[in-house]
Order: sequence, then C-alpha cells, then structure tokens
Amino acid sequence: MKLFGRILKWGVTLLLLLLVLLAAAITFAYWRSDNPCDQLSASPHDPMNAMIYCDYGPPDVLHLRQIEKPVPKDDQVLIKVHAASVNPFEWHFLRGVPYVMRLDVGLRKPKSPRLGTDVAGEIAAIGKNVTAFKPGDQVFGACDGALAEYCLGKNTLTAKPANVTYEEAAGVPIAGVTALQGLRGKGHLQAGQKVLINGASGGVGTFAVQIAKHFRAEVTGVCSGRNAEMVRGLGADHVIDYTKEDFSRGPERYDLILDCVGTQPLGNFKRALKPNGICVLIGGGSPDEGHWIGPLARPLQAMLTAPFRSQKMTMFMADLNRDDLKLLGELMQSGAVKPVIDRTYNLAHTADALRYVEKGHARGKVIITVP
Repeated sequence: MKLFGRILKWGVTLLLLLLVLLAAAITFAYWRSDNPCDQLSASPHDPMNAMIYCDYGPPDVLHLRQIEKPVPKDDQVLIKVHAASVNPFEWHFLRGVPYVMRLDVGLRKPKSPRLGTDVAGEIAAIGKNVTAFKPGDQVFGACDGALAEYCLGKNTLTAKPANVTYEEAAGVPIAGVTALQGLRGKGHLQAGQKVLINGASGGVGTFAVQIAKHFRAEVTGVCSGRNAEMVRGLGADHVIDYTKEDFSRGPERYDLILDCVGTQPLGNFKRALKPNGICVLIGGGSPDEGHWIGPLARPLQAMLTAPFRSQKMTMFMADLNRDDLKLLGELMQSGAVKPVIDRTYNLAHTADALRYVEKGHARGKVIITVP
C-alpha cells in the first residue's frame, strides 16, 4: 500500500507539473503573439487600399489603410480585385472566435492583418512559373486578403464566365463550394433523393437549392415566409416556412439534410431523416455563441452519439480547389446556377457589410465592390 501511495503521489505531482508548464507555455505564446501592423504604418512605396485589422474584435476594429501592394512569388498571381464577398468565415477571423482557432491564427492578435477570401478580378501580374493564367485574364476564386485593391492567389482560381458579372462571381467561392461539397461529397447526393436545405435563403443555401436541383434531387427548402418565393424561384419543389411549421414534425423523411444555419437540435434532424439518411452540418454560430468552441459543439455531440444510430451526421469545412470552382463556373455559364446578391457595399464600408452578415438574415450573398 505504501508503494502504491508513493506512485500515486509522484504521478499527481508530475501531472500538476506538466499542467503548470503547459499554462506557462500558453501564457508565453500569448504575450509573444503579434502581427506586422507596426510595419504597415510606414509610408508604402507602391501603395494600395486594404481593409486591415490589428486586434480581434467587432467590425469596428476593421480600418481602410494604405499598405504596400504585394508582389507575386514565382508560383503566384497578383489579382486586381473588382469584387469580393463577406461570409461568416470573415467574422470568425475578425473576432478570433471560437477561441480554439487562435492556436492557429494568433493567440493575442491576428497573425495576418489582412481579411477576405472570395474574389473576382483581373490578373495584373504573374510569377515566372505560372502558366495557367496571363495578365488581363478575368478570374474568380480565393486569394489571401481579398478585401483590398490587390491580392495574391495561387491554385484556387479559375476563369470567370463572360456572362457572369464580377459581383456575381465574387459571391461563389466559399458558399458555392461549400454547397457543392456538402451535397455531393459529404452527402453523397443521388438523383431522385429527397433533400432538405435548412437555411435555403442564405449564402450557402441559395447555391445548395440550385445545385441539388441540377443533380435531379427533390428539394425542400426551409426559410422564413418572406423568402419563400425567392427559394421557389431557385427551383425548390417544396418550401417550409419555419416561422409557421417545424419540418421535423411533418410526415416527410429525407435522404439528405444540409443544415446551413445551426439553429435546430440534433434530435430534430434524426427525426426528419430516413433510417440511413445523412445530415451534413455546415452552419451555426454567432458572435455571441460559445466563444471557446462555438459551432463545434454540435458536431462533437453528433460524433459522441454516432455509435448509437444508423443515420450519419457529419460536419466539414469547404476545401477550395480549382476543379470545383471550374464546375461552378460551368454551371453559372449554362444558367443552372445563378448567384443571389442581397446587398452591395463599397470597400470603405466593409465593416457595415460584416455587421449585416453577423445578424444572420442575409438573402444570398453580400458583396464588396472595389473601385
């Protein structure tokens, strides 16, 4: 017994020591974390306008500043931005929530002061190893720091269809690829299946309705009554007004549910799914929800309950790639998919655009135009 007691005592002591060292390491990393904002204050040699945030916080921390125009590396292209868009993705980075993400993007301050991913514009310059594009090409896709006059891109760009405006194309990358991969990749969508899109009037939802119809599914869209006609116009076979009806209490059962809003308990999805149905969780979270893990709480709950049900629940983040962007470009060119634009702001009013997006009631996409 004495030996056991000594082992237990030393084990607890070692564990406490490790916890103290871990806390010290996190504290040290927190106070050491910084960004290049001080360097940006110097007078740029070749200036451009960009939205910059040097500290985490609400949209008020975002400011329009003149900084040095970037120069493409050998495998990069420089894009003259004509339009960008804002997503929940942006306010997560702006506020640094959930806090767990700060382990990667900066504990105390954001490592990168640039914001924005979705972009549509014109190739201004190319690196010496780039063969897919040339200056003057019109493109859309993803770049680093899209909320600016110029940004750098690499392999997440494709040609913009001639019949699509820059504003329309800028709304596609994150939302369109998320809808496509959520339905076709994670959801294993098949023709003839019954598909429910929860949040059908939002950025991802408006694409999901159209993409699901393109792949010949029977689509039910869930949205508020004011958006019902718009969702029907996108091709939905059925529309449920969530202010009047709970889809999980109805008689219909679905092969696939794409949840774009994160407002429903998981039990409601289980009830609405067929025995071997799939629910893909892509939405959820608000600036006031769960600062530590935020929208990750629901997929964690789904993972813990997975062994006890035949239905599948999964969450993912879009993997932006040229092949999926190219497919979306083809769907837009053919008319099968048309981006829905709610509001347009100019670059200087990006903070207002983010405030609007944070409210969670945007109809389709919110676009930033860059003069």
